[in-house]
Amino acid sequence: MSKIPSKLAPFLVGIAGGTASGKTSVAKKLAEALKAHAVLIDLDSYYRDLSDLPFEERRVFNFDHPDAFDFPLLARHLDELIAGRPIEKPMYSFVEHTRTKQTTKVKPAKVILLEGILVLDNPALRQRCQMKIYVDTPDDVRLARRLMRDIHERGRSFETVIEQYMASVRPMHHGFIEPSKRFADMIIPHGGDNQVAIQMLVSDLRARMRPKKLGELAKA
Repeated sequence: MSKIPSKLAPFLVGIAGGTASGKTSVAKKLAEALKAHAVLIDLDSYYRDLSDLPFEERRVFNFDHPDAFDFPLLARHLDELIAGRPIEKPMYSFVEHTRTKQTTKVKPAKVILLEGILVLDNPALRQRCQMKIYVDTPDDVRLARRLMRDIHERGRSFETVIEQYMASVRPMHHGFIEPSKRFADMIIPHGGDNQVAIQMLVSDLRARMRPKKLGELAKA
């Protein structure tokens, strides 16, 4: 006879997509709709600590290659959240291009939203995700958004943004990020502007959070 669980295990949703594709907007809108039932983990917080490198070397580092991320730490943190334990999430400075000394305490929730460019490329993350989403946005739209974001929010110049885009962002997108789309259970075009897709996801996740009825448990 199947045992009736006292609570549902956390449900992990992976949300990937190219730079400035709108994946963060999708993740935030899902988190806002689910309120206290969801927690958001961003891959950007798990960039490797580059404080041992001079600033000029950090500035030209390839931040879009899989080697730029501390995937083992992220995997351990996901396992802690899934087990119902809080974590101390790293904080990353995009101005200094390195991890800060501060951390953010994140408590477990029924739904874990994991978003980042290489979430679906990494096998360890992919196998932990129970739902995999890819946010698909045209290259020209993503470049325009990245220019505005990096210039206005991260203090970059137009020249340095374009230089980085051509040297690493664009080739890494075509080499690692876009190919990971084949692992997605759902592809969302237009990112955070796709209200229909977001509402469908919210409804689906809310349904998954509801405990199963006795009849459904017997069939499990």
